[in-house]
Amino acid sequence: MSTDALTPTATTRPSPPTRPRRRGAGLADRVRPLLARLGAADVVALVVVALVVLAAVAPQLLTPYDPLVPESGSVLVSPTGAHPFGTDYLGRDILSRVLHGTARTLTGSAVAVLIGLGVGTLLGLLAASAGGLVDGLISRLVDVLLSIPGLLLSMVVVVALGFGALNAAIAVGISSIAVFTRLMRSEVLTVKGLTFVEAGRHLGATRARVLLTHVLPNSLSAVLSLAALQFGLSILWISALSFLGYGAPPPEPEWGLLVSEGREYIVSSPWLIFAPGLVITATVLSISRVAQFVKEGLS
Repeated sequence: MSTDALTPTATTRPSPPTRPRRRGAGLADRVRPLLARLGAADVVALVVVALVVLAAVAPQLLTPYDPLVPESGSVLVSPTGAHPFGTDYLGRDILSRVLHGTARTLTGSAVAVLIGLGVGTLLGLLAASAGGLVDGLISRLVDVLLSIPGLLLSMVVVVALGFGALNAAIAVGISSIAVFTRLMRSEVLTVKGLTFVEAGRHLGATRARVLLTHVLPNSLSAVLSLAALQFGLSILWISALSFLGYGAPPPEPEWGLLVSEGREYIVSSPWLIFAPGLVITATVLSISRVAQFVKEGLS
């Protein structure tokens, strides 16, 4: 008799059911290493950005004073517990004016970045995909725009459009189109030569479908990283235009306008310049730090 017949057959155990992966698990797996890499400078930058966002959304939670109401008994008061940033020549609280001006400055910067990102992405995609004469014309236009300093070009545009906070934001956005266009064109030219793009074409996908579903999504990462860095630069340019008188008219609080109003009192009341200038510097550096940290962590 064969021994195989006497040997009991091993029964295969059913494999345990696999648990469905939660929808947010992938995001959590990517965020957890970022949190582990946080340094002291990164934490400070995140706190500053959070305070700036809070000031833009609800400035009344951070100060009890009205930014437009003067107080005759508190003219040019140096920084104290009641007025941490001091008061101006009309007795208005500087901290209140800085906080209430945050929304206007950040909104203008966001408008500028959206204009530069939207138009620059479209022109860069068109130049790289069309090639030939179209690419040559767009590239020469970009070269001309890049040959002009960005702030000077913004001043020319805002003079042509007229003074005001919105026109200043549009001017800064127009001056940043060339940077986004050149980067987008370079990214599209790189992605166009990859294997999966060629495979999509050979499988019968139309040119428009290949551009929208394959080339464009894989070209946006570097452009979006530039947008985060350009946001800080837009804050500087909009503040500079407001300082020169091209932005919001007085008495509306705006960061650059606050520095401009305090320059006449720089000897007797230097806090009128140092307080808003410190806020501008800290905001730009913090946004750039956070953007660079996120870029390195997700790359």
